[in-house]
Amino acid sequence: MDPVVESYTDREPLFYALSLGLGADPLDAGQLRFVYEKGLSAFPTMPVVMCQPTGWAVDPRAGLNYRMMLHGEQGLVVHRPLPVSGRLRGDTRVVEVIDKGEGRGALLYLERQITDAASGVLYATVKGTVFARADGGFGGPSGPSRDVHAIPAGEPDAVIDMPTLPQSALLYRLNGDRNPIHADPEAAQSAKFPQPILHGMCTYGVAAHAILKQFCNYDPVALRELDVRFSAPMFPGETVSVALWKRGAIVSFRARIKSRDATVLDNGRAVLAG
Repeated sequence: MDPVVESYTDREPLFYALSLGLGADPLDAGQLRFVYEKGLSAFPTMPVVMCQPTGWAVDPRAGLNYRMMLHGEQGLVVHRPLPVSGRLRGDTRVVEVIDKGEGRGALLYLERQITDAASGVLYATVKGTVFARADGGFGGPSGPSRDVHAIPAGEPDAVIDMPTLPQSALLYRLNGDRNPIHADPEAAQSAKFPQPILHGMCTYGVAAHAILKQFCNYDPVALRELDVRFSAPMFPGETVSVALWKRGAIVSFRARIKSRDATVLDNGRAVLAG
């Protein structure tokens, strides 16, 4: 895909953190470092919304039925913290395609390198898996599909309840994903949802918030990697319960909506700084 160059000020990291729900406790100094310009730090998952390519899936050259595509997995490697303002470059490519067969779809593995636009310093590698449900059977390689992270057996070390606002999707979409299913009730219902759904990437950031809150004292450089599989939609205003298993520097996690008995994130894996 064509490179995307993006300039930003401190408004973008402030808004990104607010859209995840940080700042809900205005007396919490840990949260405040992400939502107030005094001593401001960019929240560690912010690279996922920076320098996003647009239009590639609907480009006829891609050969995709974009209406049948789903965001299946998300990953992030933080090489160094984002500055709170600057000019970034994003280079996105499809690194692999797995053909699951006729009628079974295809998996597209994507990768985006986020660098300083002037110096080329690498800040983050953003990874994602797209499930193209209508595009299998084209004669491509059938595997191997990438393994998912296994959640440890036994009870979690902690379960953190993270509330969201009824307007969370309306806020989060201003980070760049303006798909109408997150705002327009008619668009959501046409996609077989009873109401607009929350962005999976917002739930992803909320899970990162739970990890930093529980294990890292909100240290902005503590999170090095974050991988997860999206397993069900979440609705704005719901409270998500993030179950956490810590084994050394690895935190496994799963996120559920208890009121609906629905798992919205699964096979989560975070790597913390040593």
